[in-house]
Amino acid sequence: MGQRQPVATTFTEVVKERIGASLAGVDADLARRYPGDPGTRQPVHTVYIPADVFAADTVRFWGDRALEALDEHAPDAASLAGVLGLSEDLAVPVYERVRAKLRREPVEDLRIDFEDGYGPRPDEEEDAAAVRAAELVAAMGGAGSGSVRPPFAGIRMKCLEAAVRDRGIRTLDIFLSGLMEAGGLPPGLRLTLPKVGYAEQVAAMAALVGEFEKERGLEPGRIRFEIQIETTQAILGADGRATVARMIDAGEGRVASLHYGTFDYSAACGVGAAHQAPDHPVADHAKAVMQVAAAGTGVRVSDGSTNVLPVGSAAQVRAAWGLHFGLVRRALARAYYQGWDMHPGHLVTRYAAVYAFYREGLGSAAARLDAYVNRAGGNVLDEPATARALSGYLLRGMDCGAVEEAEVTALTGLGRAELGALAGR
Repeated sequence: MGQRQPVATTFTEVVKERIGASLAGVDADLARRYPGDPGTRQPVHTVYIPADVFAADTVRFWGDRALEALDEHAPDAASLAGVLGLSEDLAVPVYERVRAKLRREPVEDLRIDFEDGYGPRPDEEEDAAAVRAAELVAAMGGAGSGSVRPPFAGIRMKCLEAAVRDRGIRTLDIFLSGLMEAGGLPPGLRLTLPKVGYAEQVAAMAALVGEFEKERGLEPGRIRFEIQIETTQAILGADGRATVARMIDAGEGRVASLHYGTFDYSAACGVGAAHQAPDHPVADHAKAVMQVAAAGTGVRVSDGSTNVLPVGSAAQVRAAWGLHFGLVRRALARAYYQGWDMHPGHLVTRYAAVYAFYREGLGSAAARLDAYVNRAGGNVLDEPATARALSGYLLRGMDCGAVEEAEVTALTGLGRAELGALAGR
């Protein structure tokens, strides 16, 4: 090759430095507000248990009840496939994984509820329940405890509105203090702040946990929390702005996720009880706003729940399973990778829907990612953003047990670390 010829340019280094200096604030703001995916596992669901009924064996009880429902209404892969419309090639692997999951890890995310599921109680009674909740969470999974430790667990406190503010703060204090006295905060700690309507309430919650960290000698930022989106003011404020975006900012990096509250939000919009559901248009609008506000921030979004329980006659159970399965699949397609479950029977269709979603797309996602990494071409031209999405899809499937790392590696040549790098984790 001949000698490289000079390339003509006009901008001087001074110009580039001046432009860089003018955008330094924007660069810092982007890095602070939009750090990207946190690189941690996201549970596929949250199970809420009222504080007064929660016990050491609650998680195991839910798993056993779900297995009993499976044995009664879908004792084999073919019968479950018939209820849910699973394809023949998915039926056996999905069924086997559901049964294994219900035995091994029936609940991924547990929330002991001191809010709507618990209600107002005498202070002495709620104090005792908060102490007990801390003791049980601290002891979960330990030798002789008789319990199964979910990967994530914590409480939903009462909100910070004036009528219950002091009670909510006290319960939070008792619970966190009890965990510290029992050996420290567990790695999968989750705290949920409900009925948030103003960014100032999020800032107050951030200040509360920050004060706890300071007093207990914890690393600043150790305690994060979830915001429950169940008021209309959380989506659109009186000033016409998207309040939920302001809430994320007010949390100063402590907001872990946004959870949609199906029934409170629907009722606030005037939706009749018979039509309050996760697929109602008002729910779709709220979750779309949540999703856009959270994009790139590292804050996850969770769907709500259905209140149609799989109980009663065989026909009623199967109908409820079909409804729940469809709602979960719909949410997954819309990139809401987490939701609420309200009954042990919902665990069957939660995991069936999740596992079917990841297994049916495994081959296609792996082939596209392999083609992208090896620049092999194919019938779809993917860009880096799509490669991130494909990698994230495979990682989520591995996290919940839908697919094995060995399966993914065999199809793509990539391990978890390589997938994490491609996904931007």
